[in-house]
Amino acid sequence: MTVGPAASGLRPPTGGVHRPAAQAITQAPALPGAQPISPDDRVYTADQDSNTVTVIDPKTDTVLGTIPLGKPRMDTDADVLGAMYDGQIGVHGLGFSRDGRYLDVIDVTTNAVHVIDTATNQVLHTIYLGRAPHEGFFSPDGNQLWVAERGQDTVAVVDWRNNQVIDRIHSEDGPSKVVFSPDGRLAYVNHLRADAFDVIDVASHRIIQHVAIPTNAGGSSDEAISPDGKEIWLGMPNNGKTTTVVNTQTYRVEAVLDTGPRTNHPNFVTVDGVDYAYLTVGELNQTLVYRRSTGRAPTLVKRIHNHGAGPHGLWPSPDNTRIYVALQYSDAVDVIDTRSMKVIDTLRVGQSPMALVYLARSSPGSTTNLTRQGLGMRIENRPVAVQGVSGTGDAQLRALPGVDEVAVRARGLPPHRAFTVYATRGIDTIALLTATSNSMGVIPEALAFVAFFANNYENLILRPAATPATAPRGPVDAGGGGTAKG
Repeated sequence: MTVGPAASGLRPPTGGVHRPAAQAITQAPALPGAQPISPDDRVYTADQDSNTVTVIDPKTDTVLGTIPLGKPRMDTDADVLGAMYDGQIGVHGLGFSRDGRYLDVIDVTTNAVHVIDTATNQVLHTIYLGRAPHEGFFSPDGNQLWVAERGQDTVAVVDWRNNQVIDRIHSEDGPSKVVFSPDGRLAYVNHLRADAFDVIDVASHRIIQHVAIPTNAGGSSDEAISPDGKEIWLGMPNNGKTTTVVNTQTYRVEAVLDTGPRTNHPNFVTVDGVDYAYLTVGELNQTLVYRRSTGRAPTLVKRIHNHGAGPHGLWPSPDNTRIYVALQYSDAVDVIDTRSMKVIDTLRVGQSPMALVYLARSSPGSTTNLTRQGLGMRIENRPVAVQGVSGTGDAQLRALPGVDEVAVRARGLPPHRAFTVYATRGIDTIALLTATSNSMGVIPEALAFVAFFANNYENLILRPAATPATAPRGPVDAGGGGTAKG
């Protein structure tokens, strides 16, 4: 897939019927009967490379612009990795208040949570947290933010109006996300580095239930609660194949599903009286649809092939007619019609969209304080030729200010082996990075930063890491080197 600036997805807003200010709103995921999509509503993506939040009008599928929170990744003019840089890095997580007035945005690298006014797109507060916060939400009353500090073993409880962490709830290692029960009495926390799931009493801040997650399921990066409050679904990206369904009435694990490598975000819709769960599977470039059956294992009913690479965050509209899917490696969002279970539109957004949320609002929105940072930048998806061993690979080439990002993914390799990725141009060959496959023979993501487009490189190949005597030979271009990051 090659997308240039002309396909940025930016279109001027068009008309629509605005929702009366006094009308009550229900946030998604929602039971049947919630209000329809309105031009007052917004879809947001957290764009990790451009360090922006993209703002979308779901009534017209129009990209309105971006909210910049820092300079783009590796921006050479801004010296993003320098000692004097004071912007944000790693815009990644999203949550919202139930009244639709506020969006929270979480930076995993600079350890911050921002509160944004959804009417004006203005950052109202920035609060610094513990190491590597990941995902969090406003408490049901809107007075606090509960954020999982994934680099630690704590959930931060934040009085956001006073810029203050007022409590830390200690849990297992690597808490990843916090969601609340529909009645607001309970908070649920999943964990990336522990086979555990915690239930917290919101009033007392006490953990009242530990749920053991089967070891074969692995750590959980994301979670979602069904709108009826009966099930929690956990996305398990690390072991490459499973997700877990937890019954909130019995706190028993009802199912461990073989869904595919880099299973990540789940969410829910109901169509024609049938309850469905949607899951993104990043390595397959698919969004899976399961029919829910509380008390029994869910049934896979559809594999939706995304119109791009690396599906990550997803969220439905409250009326259950649409699912929006962030495509991490295509800088895009797929719009899925839930009745046909087909992609009906694809929008270009900021760079490397991760989390995505749909936020219903009861008053007109605005395009003030929006920019074009991160929009319309060049991105290409290319195959990586695997040589010397079995396996397949692909790469995403993304233009950043002053440099290009090469993100390589490979699967079906011999496990625990070192491999080198080379760029070629004619007979010239240059090594970009070396990475090691995991126990499943997968390299989930390896990064290099190099002047790829300017050097007119043609192809990418992956080979077992060579000794100096057996490495491919050829001139090395000045400025063609890169730094690797696994």
